[in-house]
Amino acid sequence: MAKTSLNNSAFSTQPSKEEGISKLPPEALAYVADFFKVLSEVSRLQIVCCLKSGSKNVTQIMEETGLGQANVSKHLKLLAQAGIVSRTQVGVSVYYEIANPFLFELCDLVCHSLLSQIQKQNQQIKQLKILQS
Repeated sequence: MAKTSLNNSAFSTQPSKEEGISKLPPEALAYVADFFKVLSEVSRLQIVCCLKSGSKNVTQIMEETGLGQANVSKHLKLLAQAGIVSRTQVGVSVYYEIANPFLFELCDLVCHSLLSQIQKQNQQIKQLKILQS
């Protein structure tokens, strides 16, 4: 995955709330795309969900997700590089936590939207079945 370097010029003109993402320059959009790429992998989403209840070390994450140590470490590194998780050393252990709690609001919005789409599709399927009978 190509890491987009974020520079101040990409976000130098802050769009108004009404404009939002639609007025961002391509350089800034690339950064946004990279953020979503990091979240586009099931194992990373498992780790994010695992950390919703609070900070955990690699062993705790492995136990909760069922993922292997190398896998968890690799994904945590990518999540940390993207600024999604932060790490804190406590003695010999490293604990990971969600850096921005807004992430769960974002995930809830996506899940709500997907649920709505599925419900609409199910309704359409029911209507088709009625037409077929």
